[in-house]
Amino acid sequence: MSAVVQTPPAPRVQVVRWSRTASASVAGFAVLVAVAAAVPMLFVPLVGNRLTALLALVVLAVTWNALAGYAGLVSVGQQGFFGLGAYAVLALSDLGVNAYLSVPLAGVVCALVALPSSLLLFRLRAGQFAIGTWVLAEVFRLLVSRVPQLGAGTGRSLTSTTGVDPALRQALTYWTALAMTVLVLVGAFALLRSRVGIRLQAVRDDENAARSLGVGVTGEKRLVFVLGSGGAGVAGAITLTNSLTAQPDNMFGVQWAALMIFMVVIGGIGAFEGPIIGAVLLFVVQQLFDGLGNWYLVGLGVLAVVATLSAPRGVWGELAHRRGWTAAPLFHDVRWPALPLASGAAARHDAADTTVREEGRR
Repeated sequence: MSAVVQTPPAPRVQVVRWSRTASASVAGFAVLVAVAAAVPMLFVPLVGNRLTALLALVVLAVTWNALAGYAGLVSVGQQGFFGLGAYAVLALSDLGVNAYLSVPLAGVVCALVALPSSLLLFRLRAGQFAIGTWVLAEVFRLLVSRVPQLGAGTGRSLTSTTGVDPALRQALTYWTALAMTVLVLVGAFALLRSRVGIRLQAVRDDENAARSLGVGVTGEKRLVFVLGSGGAGVAGAITLTNSLTAQPDNMFGVQWAALMIFMVVIGGIGAFEGPIIGAVLLFVVQQLFDGLGNWYLVGLGVLAVVATLSAPRGVWGELAHRRGWTAAPLFHDVRWPALPLASGAAARHDAADTTVREEGRR
């Protein structure tokens, strides 16, 4: 009588997209937002003014990282949409729209402008695209400088909030900035975590290979460019409501592009958490060297050199690489169960599962 040989079941592969660390990060983020919302009631208006500037930097960094870090669109002209967002608030206020309601609407205006702009810019590649975005920003600056209703080249102030108590005005500005920052962070996380995020990284790594796999390269790039430009417009609108004045050479200045690149590279390009870390580091340097003139640029340069030499992947990029930290997981973790040893014994490996990234970090 022959023995019945039972075939062991095939090992099951697990796809994990969340972790306890991520859950703790979400809880910590919710607590941080709740605490941040109480800032105007606990501190003087100057604190709210400074933190509003920080929130604008976070929006700038996160949206530029989505362009360059995930879609490979290295734009040095996002200051064009930053300035356009600021002046959109002025234009909408002249039409009777509430100044704080104008902030999200300014982002919509910039996104609508970015859509036809992409038809021209996407004819360019690599360095040509970068230069093309800078030229577009200069075109926006020249056009705004020739509109008398927007102050022409001398600039203009936001007068629709002058009748509001200064402390209340600053609180409303801060709460608007906080709400828009949370919206941008959650929206960017949801977008990059979705299938769109995976397709964007495929486009970034190799457009021809992505196209051969059926990815709509131009459509994916246009989507992130339009949304990123809308985010830059929101940052400009926040900056205007915080400073109350707009001048073309400042709002459309190339220094904003330099700051975007600095924050993303220092924090960690291609990592969702990186731009936030970079924005905080830039803000700290600005506060430390505030009022010291050229020493601010010296401090910024020293930080850039030290960070680049000690952490080539960026601050968060190095931490994630060395310690495996992931506060905001955007990737699939495919966990393969340990295989039995060659002898056939049901041996256990000391290391539980081997984790393979479906989409590796660059």
